[in-house]
Amino acid sequence: MENKDLVRLKHMLDSTEAILSFTKGKRRASLDRDRLLLSAVLREFEIIGEAAGRISERTKKKLPDLPWKELVGMRNRLIHAYFDVDRDIVWKTIREYLPSFLKQLQKTIDINKS
Repeated sequence: MENKDLVRLKHMLDSTEAILSFTKGKRRASLDRDRLLLSAVLREFEIIGEAAGRISERTKKKLPDLPWKELVGMRNRLIHAYFDVDRDIVWKTIREYLPSFLKQLQKTIDINKS
């Protein structure tokens, strides 16, 4: 794996860990009440999507289980349609998908460390 891709995967890992840390012990309504929390979470999702979009096609093909298209799509939605962000989808993504995504990233990074 190219070193640049490994660095980007680590950025994705850091942002995923940050989101899970920020939202630990929180409820869905926290995204409505706490503007700082919402802003922080959305920013970290943007970083994940931006990094995912810069991963080489070669690496993406080696890691077909990671949701590359969806990651970039979420980033684009957050950037270009900011006022239409569906907080329910953001929360569902955090609770239902990020924990397993974190494990996938950790495993991928561990396997590819040199």
